[in-house]
Amino acid sequence: MIRGLLLALALCAGGAQAARAFTPDLPANAEQTAATSSTGAAYRLPVGPWTASDFARQMLEGARTDRAWRLPANSQSPTQILVQLRAQIAAAGYEILFECETDACGGFDFRYEAEFLPEPAMHVDLGDFRFLSAQKGQDYLALMVSRSSESGFVQLTEVSAGLMAPPAPTAPAPDDLTAAPVAVGGGDLTAELLAQGHVALDDLTFESGADTLGGAEFASLRDLAAFLHATPQARVTLVGHTDLEGGLAGNVALSKRRAEAVRRRLIEAHGIAPAQIGAEGAGWLAPRASNLTPEGRMRNRRVEVILTAAPQAEAGAE
Repeated sequence: MIRGLLLALALCAGGAQAARAFTPDLPANAEQTAATSSTGAAYRLPVGPWTASDFARQMLEGARTDRAWRLPANSQSPTQILVQLRAQIAAAGYEILFECETDACGGFDFRYEAEFLPEPAMHVDLGDFRFLSAQKGQDYLALMVSRSSESGFVQLTEVSAGLMAPPAPTAPAPDDLTAAPVAVGGGDLTAELLAQGHVALDDLTFESGADTLGGAEFASLRDLAAFLHATPQARVTLVGHTDLEGGLAGNVALSKRRAEAVRRRLIEAHGIAPAQIGAEGAGWLAPRASNLTPEGRMRNRRVEVILTAAPQAEAGAE
């Protein structure tokens, strides 16, 4: 019995080690901000930039770990940090599959469609980040490097002993979303969402500096709920935005809490399946008007809904 127990423990230890095949050599003052692990996890490994509706990816399944570090008082740029880690990854026997920088990755869309740990564990500056993915046999890793005004941030995701699943079909580009009739509700909001891929929910109200959604029955949420009920295969992400007042980290956190408040309202009051809705925050990084006027700042404080998986045409539609 004892021998069997020791064998089981050895196998478990080996599985945990397999999910952490690479250990980065970071500065002595690096602070680990997060560490999660799971077995039998699925992961979409980016191996290409974001295009009109998706990025090239390798679908993986296996033991997965996500770790993040903060490099306090680090003046190096994300490129300088990445160069050092890339050399370590190559020295460990990995083949680089894909590497990109900010806009070349796909900017905002890449950041929010790829899987990264949330603030404050991992901070990603949407105007300055670096990413690479790599493979060694059945070990895969994804590395994201960015920084705040004072510190560097690193996230390492690893999937080991993965069972390779066939790539999932990509969603059609926004221009193709209305190519075939679909059974949808939601009126004008649906038409704009299908045509443009995103729409601002401009009738929502929040108290200044707060994340509490007003108690009214908002027409935009009623229409969005009708669309999601009618097309259960559709997926959307709610993205909160703020004006330019205050620091970036605080505004990103506030904007995400507002998006999460809208998500809760759709789930609790309108019965939407949680799997259909995600929530993220962009802070003041994506203004749609000037922040120099009160009217512009008001327009910039908003929650937008982004269509991330399109509804499918009804069988037999002509």
